[in-house]
Amino acid sequence: MKWTGARYTDKPTVEVRTWIDAPPERVWELVSDVGLMPSMSDELQSIEWLDGATRPAVGARFLGRSRHEAFGEWATTSYVIECEPGRVFAWAVQDPADPSAVWRFRLHAGDGGTELSQWMQMGPGRSGLSVAIDHMPEKEQKIVFVRLREFEQNMTATLDHIKKRAEDD
Repeated sequence: MKWTGARYTDKPTVEVRTWIDAPPERVWELVSDVGLMPSMSDELQSIEWLDGATRPAVGARFLGRSRHEAFGEWATTSYVIECEPGRVFAWAVQDPADPSAVWRFRLHAGDGGTELSQWMQMGPGRSGLSVAIDHMPEKEQKIVFVRLREFEQNMTATLDHIKKRAEDD
């Protein structure tokens, strides 16, 4: 990841991609099963659907519990904002109108497999990172950069797990 000097209010983003030698339908089964995500992440500890939902659909909500050495433990409610089977799955964290983050998986079929990307945007709503920035405003750009780099590393690991599961089945 290249230094951009981004501030939180810039709504910085990061995206990672991989090629998976499996059809989009198989990849979709994995990315849309949010219950699998904690097994692919050091930070995300658990996810549970809310309001009787059992799978993604626009408007469905899920509760995620996370842990980070520097930030402690927290829980957030996410709202599915895009859900096109085999193509895109996205959710906004906390408030869909002013999310603390937006996450998105995109699938593109071609050449007998699937290109999978995972993208995320920080902000514009407040998050745990906002508290760190409030305490050290002079270090905001470094805080944002370090967190984006962590997200990039974690997302790369997640895509590696998805690729392995999709191709091994």
